[in-house]
Amino acid sequence: MSVFALVDCNNFYASCEKLFDPKLIHTPVVVLSNNDGCVVARSAEVKALGIPMGVPWFKLKDAAKQHGIVAFSSNYELYADMSNRVVEVLSQFSPNLEVYSIDESFLDLTGFAHLGFVPYGQQIRQRIQDWLGLAVCVGIAPTKTLAKLANHIAKSAERKPGSYPAHHAQICHLGACSPQELQALLQATEVGDVWGVGGKIGAQLRAQGVHTALDLQRMNPAAAKAGWSVVLEKTVRELNGVPCIEFEDEPPAKQQIACTRSFGHPVTELIELQEAITEFACRAAEKLRKQGSHTGQI
Repeated sequence: MSVFALVDCNNFYASCEKLFDPKLIHTPVVVLSNNDGCVVARSAEVKALGIPMGVPWFKLKDAAKQHGIVAFSSNYELYADMSNRVVEVLSQFSPNLEVYSIDESFLDLTGFAHLGFVPYGQQIRQRIQDWLGLAVCVGIAPTKTLAKLANHIAKSAERKPGSYPAHHAQICHLGACSPQELQALLQATEVGDVWGVGGKIGAQLRAQGVHTALDLQRMNPAAAKAGWSVVLEKTVRELNGVPCIEFEDEPPAKQQIACTRSFGHPVTELIELQEAITEFACRAAEKLRKQGSHTGQI
């Protein structure tokens, strides 16, 4: 049987910023979008204050003074560097690794049963904490969709006590659950929280009486394909423990490449605009060459 683990860094951007200033360890921290417009990352302390993602920074000025919130401009070079370090550590735990996003990676743990999956997940978590100072949660399951769900449960059980049983916090192994326990966990999960569903499809599913991950698991795969797409069909099958989503140990080439920034002040001179466009076009071209692609349209 296949076994996958999803390792996800907690509050990644904000955690990276805290690493370089120990005084901020318990301080509410937000990271802002380009030109310091909106909140794009929040530390656990900020989430506890109920501050949502995407809120404009100027609307938080009073709350920032009241609660001592510290804001950072986005530093994507730092985040990319820390992400690469996390991947380097994870590569020591499995020869097959898929970098899903800047703060998430899938590991193929098939054949590692003799090590014990939960203890192995604890080793992964501890090494990243010890070597890099970052906290992660680990979700383990027989399919990628279930591993993503296990990670969601691991994070939620830690951050929101009572949302899921406490013993699933930080590391959740759905493959070790009894059928009754797995059913209860799926019942406690909103359908929109299932990987591959999202807001729009989630609303459509709820309109059809599919409210939880358990409801979706019980859906006829053929009906999911006919009513929505082959992607949702695969999601249903994966919720039932049937691997359908391929493991990509090498990420597919990007179909679009962008390098965008905002000016922090009004631009009135053409030369300044030309310099910015030239610099960012060069960066985008570097990314293009790195993946061995050709430009189709600019």
